[in-house]
Amino acid sequence: MLGKLMPNEFVESIHHIDPEELKKRKIRGVITDLDNTLVEWNRPDATPEVVEWFRRLRQAGIQVTVVSNNNRERVHRFCEPLEARFIWAARKPLGQAFMRAVRDMNVPIEETVVVGDQLFTDILGGNLLGFHTILVVPVAQTDGILTRFNRLLERIALYWMRRKGMISWTNKS
Repeated sequence: MLGKLMPNEFVESIHHIDPEELKKRKIRGVITDLDNTLVEWNRPDATPEVVEWFRRLRQAGIQVTVVSNNNRERVHRFCEPLEARFIWAARKPLGQAFMRAVRDMNVPIEETVVVGDQLFTDILGGNLLGFHTILVVPVAQTDGILTRFNRLLERIALYWMRRKGMISWTNKS
């Protein structure tokens, strides 16, 4: 079970994911979480840095779909100014939203990465379907009420992964 929680990569933030490097690896699609991956869970709009990251992805020919468990109003408000595709109420880690994203982008799983800040939603969901997964440090140290329980489980999983020698990076939460 711990293996399915293991990301393929771990980076500090989305800004450490270089669109040109993704392009060299033949990546044509990015599925990204929203809350605490792109911006703080309680920040309604994209920061200038996030806007620039989206621009760089598009410039590299990489499509992006935001896949969030949050409600339509929250996700739409964030994504509309970015002209970004989005799927709300995604029910991650279940696979339907991930599969809809690749279908909408017309990009195979092998050419898509999943980016997120949570092991039990983003990483598990991506790994179960065979995506390349990238775990990022949460943007904020606080979470919405529903995410707090997941964070407790994450700390336990990370502890065991460290003990088994599966990871060498420092605690992300």
